[in-house]
Amino acid sequence: MGMLCLRSKILVVIVVLFAKLAACDDYDFTHNSFRGANLSLSGAAEALPNGLLMLTDMEKRQKGSAFHPTPLRLKNSSGGKVVSFTTTFVAGMVGKYPGVGGQGLSFVLSPSKDFPHALPSQYLGLFNMTNRGDPSNHLVAVELDRIRNPEFDDIDNNHVGIDVNDLKSVSVATASYFSDRVAGFENVSLLGGEGVQVWVEYDGAQARLNVTVSPLGLPKPRIPLLSSTVNLPEILLDETYVGFAAATGYMPARHYVLGWSLKVGGQARALDLSLLPSLPRTEPRGRPKFLTTGLPAIGAAVALLAVSAMVFLVRRRKKYADLIEDWEADYGAQRLPYKELFLATRGFRDTELLGAGGFGRVYKGILPTSKAVVAVKRISQESYQGLREFIAEVVSVGRLRHRNIVHLLGYCRRKGELLLVYEFMPHGSLDKLLFDQPSSMLVWGHRFRIIRGIAAAVFYLHEEWEQLIVHRDIKAGNVLLDAELNGRLGDFGLARLYGHGAHPMTTHVVGTLGYIAPELVRTSRVGRSTDVFAFGVFLLEVACGRRPIEPRAESERLTLVEWVLGCWQSGSILEAVDPNLGDDYVAGEAKLVLKLGLLCSNRVPALRPTMRQVTQFLDGDAPLPVVPPSSLSGGAVALWEGHGFDEIVLSNAGSSSERPFSRSSSVEEWVLSGGR
Repeated sequence: MGMLCLRSKILVVIVVLFAKLAACDDYDFTHNSFRGANLSLSGAAEALPNGLLMLTDMEKRQKGSAFHPTPLRLKNSSGGKVVSFTTTFVAGMVGKYPGVGGQGLSFVLSPSKDFPHALPSQYLGLFNMTNRGDPSNHLVAVELDRIRNPEFDDIDNNHVGIDVNDLKSVSVATASYFSDRVAGFENVSLLGGEGVQVWVEYDGAQARLNVTVSPLGLPKPRIPLLSSTVNLPEILLDETYVGFAAATGYMPARHYVLGWSLKVGGQARALDLSLLPSLPRTEPRGRPKFLTTGLPAIGAAVALLAVSAMVFLVRRRKKYADLIEDWEADYGAQRLPYKELFLATRGFRDTELLGAGGFGRVYKGILPTSKAVVAVKRISQESYQGLREFIAEVVSVGRLRHRNIVHLLGYCRRKGELLLVYEFMPHGSLDKLLFDQPSSMLVWGHRFRIIRGIAAAVFYLHEEWEQLIVHRDIKAGNVLLDAELNGRLGDFGLARLYGHGAHPMTTHVVGTLGYIAPELVRTSRVGRSTDVFAFGVFLLEVACGRRPIEPRAESERLTLVEWVLGCWQSGSILEAVDPNLGDDYVAGEAKLVLKLGLLCSNRVPALRPTMRQVTQFLDGDAPLPVVPPSSLSGGAVALWEGHGFDEIVLSNAGSSSERPFSRSSSVEEWVLSGGR
């Protein structure tokens, strides 16, 4: 019996040892080709017959991921410390168009091998707009990114970053490698070519993560590109998968991994570059070259010079060519030459970029003739419809003259682009000062002056100009601040002009979620009262320092209108004032703004005041009517209370474009994102 027990114990020990040996294989592997490799693939990822691991194909808004199939237990059983590991891989990106590629790819440490809720866009197939920045992601990534996304504080359109639970990198640098030849870093392109080799090394004792990059074929540089303290034991779970993820967004591209080696507790084996598959050519194979046509060498040289000269002249002419049609003659005074805008923005360089959104991009510029500082909005063709009508309205709006409206100085049309030129506002948009720059907090006096200025601007649009203009997208993001912090209403991309006394209708509900009047869902009728509703939400936004819809807020504080109304009903309306102000505000003015905001955002359009009355209340020319809070009903929540809508068109924050938001889209995602 004793002998039997001894044999059983020996057998258990042997099984455990074999299990540990088998597990060790997962901690030390090398793929010089992915032909027949055991990987967990999802999305568009595919191991090609030639040995390439392809994460995305040449499609828009596509994502893919590939992970080692078994989790790597990076933490020691004793003490929970993360041991050291090293990995090296060769990655490549091939764009559909020269010099333009998809969003990027990343090396990922994650508790999951798949990201079903991730977006195939700037979120790199890892996150979406609601879960980025969430510590419960337990994710660390090294991103190789080809697109500059200002929302993530990207530095350029060719960078490497270390990401922890978010795409705002904890450490980031332009893709480059240390060269002993120049005793410094030299840039390397992540797109095209033969690919780049990346080394990721983690020192568990020092909690130090190093990332090194070099062009394929060069030895590993002796100085890493990135070196950052990353405490993996506090981030990762006990079981962590390692692999790659990529996304294309609206820039078609293929993302590849050519080879991969990893070892936990030691140095990963070097890849055999001679065995790695090659990246596909960016142009079709067999394309004839000019000097192989059989012409005599001297004839080829002469022809080449002649063609080059012609191409140079044609390109130079087309580079600055405007697109002008006969019907635009009426607007000639506001047409600006493309060459002037090109020079003003230094060729639309990223260094001059002020912001980006669904409408396109906005650049800072200095006009070469007048030396005026301007903002140039470069709108893509996909972002507007009805070009002739659009330009007619833009030019009409360009004739507006009010101290609290951003002046449109002119426009330019070229190929598939429309460029709008505005006066430059040095302090940017109001929402950035309210929410993104707490160190530059607006005092109450500035806020109240901005509110009165925007009220005067909307009153001008509704009653004082020759035509009724319904702005349809009033919000803090569309209020810009000049050098003296005066508020200027801008972004008339959704505005519509009507004759006074008209009963305007719209075929789409447009605007930004949280500011849209609830009756638009039922009647599609736009008018002054729909702007008044949005202005009411804007009043609360400025006074409370909160967005109309707060992500991850308690259910009773999800919508700003309902929360402020609750404060009023409980007799403590001043509790809604932005806590960053402390006691440094005028109580009477704050009560006026909060109560007026609730009156304007009443669910019943007929019970909202006119903008004429609003300006009278704010200027002290008329007393605010006494309305019991119990008689009010905030309308912001009505948008998703089941009115049977099938298609609502929403704009991105700061966007002048319209895009469908269908029932199949996630309402929860829009609600939790604050409508951004």
